[in-house]
Amino acid sequence: MKPAGTTPEPDTPTQSGLMTLAEVACRYRADEIRPEDLPMIAAEALAAGLDTPTLCELASWPRNADAHDIRIAFEQALSESGIKLPDPGLARRHALRRLAARLVDGEVALADLATDDCWETEVETEEERSFLRLIPQCVCCLEYTLGLDQQTWAAELRIAALALTSSAPIGPGC
Repeated sequence: MKPAGTTPEPDTPTQSGLMTLAEVACRYRADEIRPEDLPMIAAEALAAGLDTPTLCELASWPRNADAHDIRIAFEQALSESGIKLPDPGLARRHALRRLAARLVDGEVALADLATDDCWETEVETEEERSFLRLIPQCVCCLEYTLGLDQQTWAAELRIAALALTSSAPIGPGC
């Protein structure tokens, strides 16, 4: 536990204990984790008790190793750990839900939503559709796309994000 009055550390993909390797696989599949972060994630998985030959090897690699080689090793390490990569569409839907949760928690600025490529996500539920339809493809298109004033848009977006985060889980959790 951190002493009172200290600033919390930023959420990074390598914070020990915050992410299971299955969640990392889901975020990796949704393109939320860069290949150069995977060797450190492998090292943290080892420290948390996972131990496979390829995980050990990957943990020893530098961040600037070839991205293609890192991806191959990471996927092999997942396989050795019994973790399957989720379907890309499902991983993107989980990413959309994480984005909604970050919005509800005040961790993401409204203007930053338009820079995400989440609008390319194939959604299946009404909550996903309601949230996604409020996210413009780019910042310059905000007024044109939505036809709302900024305050109304922000309120509707928060309501849709809360509905999405409160809705039933989808597929295998990640």
